[in-house]
Amino acid sequence: MSKKPASNNRSGLMAGGNWIIDQVKIIDVFPQREQLANILRQSEGTGGAPYNVLINLAKLGVSFPLSAAGFVGKDALGQRILDDCARAKIDTKYLKMTPAAPTSYTDVMTEQNGGRRTFFHMRGANALWAGADLDFKKIKAKIFHLGYLLLLDELDKPDKNLGTRAAALLAKAQEAGIKTCVDVVSEDSDRFTKIVTPALKFTDYCIVNEIEAGKTTGFRIRQADGKLDTVSVRHAAGAMLQLGVKELVVIHFPEGGFVRTRKGEDFWQPSVNVPAKLIAGTAGAGDAFAAGMLLGLHEGWDLQECLRTAAGAAGMCLTDPTCTGGMKPLKAVQDFAKKYKYLPPLEPED
Repeated sequence: MSKKPASNNRSGLMAGGNWIIDQVKIIDVFPQREQLANILRQSEGTGGAPYNVLINLAKLGVSFPLSAAGFVGKDALGQRILDDCARAKIDTKYLKMTPAAPTSYTDVMTEQNGGRRTFFHMRGANALWAGADLDFKKIKAKIFHLGYLLLLDELDKPDKNLGTRAAALLAKAQEAGIKTCVDVVSEDSDRFTKIVTPALKFTDYCIVNEIEAGKTTGFRIRQADGKLDTVSVRHAAGAMLQLGVKELVVIHFPEGGFVRTRKGEDFWQPSVNVPAKLIAGTAGAGDAFAAGMLLGLHEGWDLQECLRTAAGAAGMCLTDPTCTGGMKPLKAVQDFAKKYKYLPPLEPED
């Protein structure tokens, strides 16, 4: 009788990386330099891949354990994050307070007319976290989700053996029998090849948007008129598998999502047709999509069902201006998708 892989005895999802408080300020006008704008109202919300994904999974009502990893400052915002996790029953053993830097936050200046957003980001404690205290042999999680590459200063640094410190951290998780998943931040730079590529060799599931997939692989995923190039989506996913992703690549975009597996299977899923009047903001939709996808992957669902759940979760996220305020239990998400249906199929062009 063959021995089961270690990952089969594991349960739960650990998410590590960026812990951010979004401070959303609605302003009357974006001012010229040295001029004044009025803040009309403000709210606070979750930010960063692990924070958004874990809170969304808790709200979806998953039955498996959730755990957090990273740094927050020894301050009021850091305490707020820890309290938020406690309410959601997320284990914070590896989410540590540090006096060395403040909790990361983003001031999101949102213009009242048109909703255009401008971001002022404080990297804070996230810049110091390297995951040094994570003992994956003692951690019982089935999946380790790390995000965002390109926004974690210590983990983005070089590693002489494996390329980056993030790659080395992911390699340790894989050695212990944990499935690894990565997400990337969208930025306009040429750092993707140097920082993202080494990590892909130690990634089981890669979940990125079309901008990040294009920047990592060099494919132009949108045509000149802005239309999604479905052939390029497939090529980019294939290229990321060639760069070392072990099981599957997920690319999501406003129109929907796509999965290509190591076996060469392709799955397409259009987005939920959320009425414009229900859309309060697009912040966090990618992390909501990732949460739905990870829920299905953890539970071993058919990949089409994983994608449907991801699309439903992303659609639900749009109903609130914060990254996680709109999420509901899984049944409500499924009913929401059923009610508003999906956009037309994403017909791949040959």
